[in-house]
Amino acid sequence: MPDPIAPPIAPPDAADVDDAITRALAEDIGEGDLTTRATAPAGTRLKLEMRARKPVVVCGIDIAREVFRRTVPEASFEALVADGTRVEAGTVLARLEGPAAGLLTGERTALNFVQMLSGIATLTRRFVDLTDGTKATVLDTRKTIPGLRTLSKFATRTGGARNHRLRLDDWYLIKDNHVAVAGSVGEATRRAIAAGTGKLVQVECDTLDQVAEAIEAGAESLLLDNMGLDELRQAVAFNGGRIPLEASGGVNLDTVRAIAETGVDLISIGAITQSAPAVDIGLDLAE
Repeated sequence: MPDPIAPPIAPPDAADVDDAITRALAEDIGEGDLTTRATAPAGTRLKLEMRARKPVVVCGIDIAREVFRRTVPEASFEALVADGTRVEAGTVLARLEGPAAGLLTGERTALNFVQMLSGIATLTRRFVDLTDGTKATVLDTRKTIPGLRTLSKFATRTGGARNHRLRLDDWYLIKDNHVAVAGSVGEATRRAIAAGTGKLVQVECDTLDQVAEAIEAGAESLLLDNMGLDELRQAVAFNGGRIPLEASGGVNLDTVRAIAETGVDLISIGAITQSAPAVDIGLDLAE
């Protein structure tokens, strides 16, 4: 039986999905599907099954449905699992029936979306499972494929993570180059607060001295960048629960549990969107 691992997931922005599909189909189809035109006689109909060939966390089913709605609106698309469901190899995710021409034309684009997004969701869930029982929450980052950020962050939510900033205007995140321009962590923090937007001021800290300086200057959240486990524990102790602490840098499947056990509140992981491999999902003739 499929294993639902997440509550209903807020879908990605409809305009972003529409734009992504439009661009994907345009780059894939060009002036037409020459092979299908030549090999599939008019009136040919197919019954297809979208099937997971490896254990995955499913993501992108509704996006695949929309791809086929564009290429073959008269076809039926029956989703058998919801996004956020963990399935075993061999699980049928969806059944399709309709004209061969439109189904074969949309196949690659639909699979590209589902394979990529399910890959992100699957890797994300591995990190989330490894932090189970700790207070730490897994976050994504802005390290995404340009133009596909909304969809990528939808996939991390589907895998059980929370979203970090979507855009630069969501909140302040003062990093090393901002500190270099302002002259110090404290001065950069004070300048962000003085801007008076009311948005969260988060500060990246490389050292424990910077942690103290940022908190004194009024930072509302800290990103602890590439700190070792001892430094993370010391930062947690010094902070005393005053503001959220986020660990980042050097996080992988081998290190995430130990990082979570230091007591940090959040762990941001660029790899879940930057390095997640596409998973093996196919579209085959129904038996």
